[in-house]
Amino acid sequence: MAHWLLEYDLADDYLDRRTPLRPEHLGLAADAHARGELVLAGALTDPFDRALLVFRGDDASAAEAFAAADPYVQQGLVTGWRVRPWTVVLGDGVEPPG
Repeated sequence: MAHWLLEYDLADDYLDRRTPLRPEHLGLAADAHARGELVLAGALTDPFDRALLVFRGDDASAAEAFAAADPYVQQGLVTGWRVRPWTVVLGDGVEPPG
């Protein structure tokens, strides 16, 4: 299984606008985590300009589906997003290079 990095570009007023959308966003994230798709997620701070979500799967489809369903994306709190493959060589559940 590969890792996929979903990177969000956040709107300048992200912090001001996220409160009413946060329960749905976090619920979506919790569901993806429970399915074993979402490994880690969170916003970068100082400044709050990006968020990173790490997915695990055979392809990028779980990360792409998450972004498409995310109310932060749908309501413009995320101004752009991209999914990139991430070659992980060390970490929980990863076989060390040999």
